[in-house]
Amino acid sequence: MNFTRVEKVKNWFKERVKIPPGVTIAICVLPAVLVALFYILRGVRSVMDFVVFYVAAPIRGFFALLSSIYPFAIMEVLTVFLVIFFFYHIIKSIKDTARRRGKWKQLGKKLLPLLVIAMYLFAGFSWLWSSGYHATGFAERYGFRGGGGTVEELTTVTEFFAERANELSTQVPRDADGRYLEDRRQMFADSIYTFDNISERFPSLDGRLYPPKPMLFSWLMTITGYSGMYFALTGEAMINVNPPGITMPFTVVHEHAHQLGVFSENEANFVAVLASISSEKPVFMYAGYLVGLNYLLNALAGVNAEAWHEITNSLTYEVRRDREEVFSFWRERNVADTGWTFLDNILTNLMETTSEVVDRIYDAYLRGQGEELGILSYGAVVDLLMEYFAPTLQTSP
Repeated sequence: MNFTRVEKVKNWFKERVKIPPGVTIAICVLPAVLVALFYILRGVRSVMDFVVFYVAAPIRGFFALLSSIYPFAIMEVLTVFLVIFFFYHIIKSIKDTARRRGKWKQLGKKLLPLLVIAMYLFAGFSWLWSSGYHATGFAERYGFRGGGGTVEELTTVTEFFAERANELSTQVPRDADGRYLEDRRQMFADSIYTFDNISERFPSLDGRLYPPKPMLFSWLMTITGYSGMYFALTGEAMINVNPPGITMPFTVVHEHAHQLGVFSENEANFVAVLASISSEKPVFMYAGYLVGLNYLLNALAGVNAEAWHEITNSLTYEVRRDREEVFSFWRERNVADTGWTFLDNILTNLMETTSEVVDRIYDAYLRGQGEELGILSYGAVVDLLMEYFAPTLQTSP
């Protein structure tokens, strides 16, 4: 970046454009007012419902349309730009005011724009995304109780998911070693149609989607333990491309669920399972049943060990291989292997610490938005799966 040219532009702007003091004050105060209003009104369900469905959703959809023009993640580019800009501005402000009289006052005036920008970003994120946690959720909207069920029901649903995963495991393309043969571009393109077959049953899922974007900083997502993310301020669904390919179709559908206004993580997982298994593409169907099976088996292991063993023993080679590949990847994601023991220990500890810090921050954010389970809400999908599938399976001949 040519910082000299930037200074020339700033000077030209100061000389020719005069902004009244009142306007400047209004611009600086507005984001703080918006944030304050959000925290005052977030407990009013009717207001949050109106904002989510009639204000935030159209704006996020417009942002998604604009960002879809570019094949790369706008969010990542903006993040890099903002980090560089913030550090440059802070360092330059300290340098410019270090030897001036009243330097602290001058420094505060120079750093004020950074605070204003940060407040605008926070206000935008609050109204466009956090508001969804205080509006009527997907489960409540469609009458799901989410209260769980009996061990027998859990066993029945788990057996069903295992059977379907076994059937579909041989229908996905694989290489000579039995590993899922990924066609990422085609899968990304097909993903925007995965909700077509369930949008009639759940009308709120009838919306326009755009292909997700592979993340440039997938390595950082891997360290922190996340396979994808949705960013409301650009409307983009972004995917960590490092995990085993067989998990990617489900991750894509999960992020699409967020794009369609499913906010809580357990509901997004539940919706992603339904959309995936209702798809006409074997890759999405298998991924949906596989992920659902993993959640169900984790729950079943703690209440019926015998049934858990029977079901896991019934899994095909392909299903077992895919499950082990996924578990191994995430188990070893923070283990450095440079060949230098001392360096490996430092890097491994650093990556584990980074992952723990990110988990704590995200957990605190979710709890602050009313997700009582925090990051554990990712596992609450089991209750919704049981409620949706158990009645049908138990009445089947």
